[in-house]
Amino acid sequence: MSSTVTKNKRLSRLAALAVALVALPAVLAGHEVPNEVTVQGYIKPDGTLMTMLLRVPMKSLRDIEVPTLQNGFLDYSRLDQALNDASTLWLRDYVELYENGLRLASPKVAGIRVSLPGDQSFASYDAALTNILTGARLQQGTDIYWDQGMLDVAYEFPIGSDQSDFAIRPALTRLGLRVNVVLQFLQPGKPERVFDVHADTGIVHLDPRWHQAFYLFARDGFFHILDGTDHLLFLLCLVIPFRKLRPLALVVTAFTVAHSVTLIASAYGMAPDSLWFPPLIETLIAISIVYMAFENIVGAKLERRWIVTFAFGLIHGFGFSFLLRERLQFAGEHLVMSLLAFNVGVEIGQLAVLLVTIPVLGLIFRYVVPERIGTILMSALVAHTAWHWATERGSVLLTYRFPALDVSDFAAIIRLAMVIVGAGFVMWLLSLWIGKPKDARRAEP
Repeated sequence: MSSTVTKNKRLSRLAALAVALVALPAVLAGHEVPNEVTVQGYIKPDGTLMTMLLRVPMKSLRDIEVPTLQNGFLDYSRLDQALNDASTLWLRDYVELYENGLRLASPKVAGIRVSLPGDQSFASYDAALTNILTGARLQQGTDIYWDQGMLDVAYEFPIGSDQSDFAIRPALTRLGLRVNVVLQFLQPGKPERVFDVHADTGIVHLDPRWHQAFYLFARDGFFHILDGTDHLLFLLCLVIPFRKLRPLALVVTAFTVAHSVTLIASAYGMAPDSLWFPPLIETLIAISIVYMAFENIVGAKLERRWIVTFAFGLIHGFGFSFLLRERLQFAGEHLVMSLLAFNVGVEIGQLAVLLVTIPVLGLIFRYVVPERIGTILMSALVAHTAWHWATERGSVLLTYRFPALDVSDFAAIIRLAMVIVGAGFVMWLLSLWIGKPKDARRAEP
């Protein structure tokens, strides 16, 4: 008898375990972190009060006790506490707003509501605010589950002045694996600013001063060079055969002038805005490294090297511009200043790389391997790496269909060509001056 009871208990435990295992995926699914979440928002200072409106998909607000009906739909009559918990635990405590460098105190929740996914009230600030504060609430009979709705919240911050320097840190990374924040800043007397940022972007100045824009873009340019392995290898190929001041100055100047031209031209819309263009440029950058490496192997000549470097520098400038396009939303009214700052950062990064690379190459060629053999070995290794990049990027490029060009495209190409020809002429004049002997340059008035 006792063995039968024990056996039944074991069977009951196994059955309970089986039920738990079957139910486990459903439980986990209810707490899954969404792959991608988009948060919409408005920020409007007015007098001594700033209002922030946020719209967040409710599927990203997890681990909240949600009152539901027997059929699983939201119970609107008991939903207020759950909405307040969600707006506090998932939103208010993570979005940081700053006035003149000082973080604002926690805001007051001025209004909160659930909206349907197709609700269009967030098309404008006024419509969104009206809908949150005084719009008709959803009632029983509007059957939706928690993860189907949108949470709309209005927060109010006391501020000193609506003309202060405001910044935001939208640290909403907990909402999903990838969180995009589309934010509109409405400051009285100034143009509306629109930002599309990742939640881990850091502090964003909503109307930056010139020095803030300069620092931000100079830092971006500096680290872009240090993070870009392909640009570093291209610089290495430039330096290997020419480590003396005069030839190196001519080659590096050609690269600087060229990439500055296409970088700025791209920022002003003189480059194609098609999906195929970035993979084309990335492929050409890899090919430029392969070419430079092979030229080092067969023997590079200064008379031709600066011309080739200028041509490839134009391509690398477009590569720099891809990061810059995304970052220009943080320039505010200082577009030209930001472009110059980014370029300054790139040049400082290049200089830092050269200051390290040239002495290291000198030591290697003096104590480790003869210069000619070392040049061939290093260039062959660089060419091997860049060739793999070129084939990989080329395969991606072939997946795109090259579109037909219209009249406006040809006009943009002509404008860009004129700028390039002008820059090339300036570079040619510089080459004549740099290439002169020292005595001839000193004799000039």
